[in-house]
Amino acid sequence: MRNLLFRNLTSGDKKKRVIASSEVTEREGIRSIINRHFVCIIKEVKDAATVKRPDPYLYVFKESNTRLRLQKFFCRIKGSIFTVSKGKIYLVLYMHSLKICLQEGAKITV
Repeated sequence: MRNLLFRNLTSGDKKKRVIASSEVTEREGIRSIINRHFVCIIKEVKDAATVKRPDPYLYVFKESNTRLRLQKFFCRIKGSIFTVSKGKIYLVLYMHSLKICLQEGAKITV
């Protein structure tokens, strides 16, 4: 059995976009839940040299519980880049997260 949920949200001025997906599957007695989340924000800047960019960020977490037969993994990446389009400079801020949960012997209830 496989359930998939997908969301694509964009702001009215198209300067912020959120894309998220969630997938639940069960195969061979193992239930997996995978959540992906991506956020992108675009800001116009006048001078790239004067703008303070946020520091890049990476966070990884892994957990195993043999008693509950459960494994979890979480990763988050944040960063920023400058880009030029039609002579204007933009700062693109992004955040991506991935969460995976595996559990043996669990049944999916919807």
